[in-house]
Amino acid sequence: MLDRFKHITTFVFDVDGVLTDGTLLVLPGGVMARSMNIRDGYALQLAVKKGYRVLVISGGHSPEVKDRLEKLGVREVWMQTSDKAGILSRYLQQHAIGKEQVLYMGDDIPDHGVMQLAGLPCCPQDAVQEIKQLSIYISHLAGGKGCARDVIEKVMKLRGDWSEDTSVKAQ
Repeated sequence: MLDRFKHITTFVFDVDGVLTDGTLLVLPGGVMARSMNIRDGYALQLAVKKGYRVLVISGGHSPEVKDRLEKLGVREVWMQTSDKAGILSRYLQQHAIGKEQVLYMGDDIPDHGVMQLAGLPCCPQDAVQEIKQLSIYISHLAGGKGCARDVIEKVMKLRGDWSEDTSVKAQ
């Protein structure tokens, strides 16, 4: 399995249930707040800085989440999409990225089709059973609790890219 991690150059993440714990707090005015892990943020930012492609594809809609991801340097953010597989397929073709270079982390049924485009389909520890069965790697961490950092750190350590970088601030 470690050999698959060595080939990854492109990380693709779902939002709810992966970068968040899947909880939505409905606030006055209908604003839906999500909680994101600061360690995931550090890893996302470092991966971007080290030249990895980082994409986020979500069926949900949250300008606040998109803003946070952009502040971390993630430029490829698709929200409110019903065709995750189509978006990723077009992106991979446009940039001539092979399946073996792609890690996708999802947690629920809407991720099933798009995960099949990745050479390394992954999920958080608390993903639904159908996604766990499709995953080559299941993180020991739950969604929103550091699972994104888990896979990013594994890849970057294997490729010799994980190092302390004092110019990168945890967000």
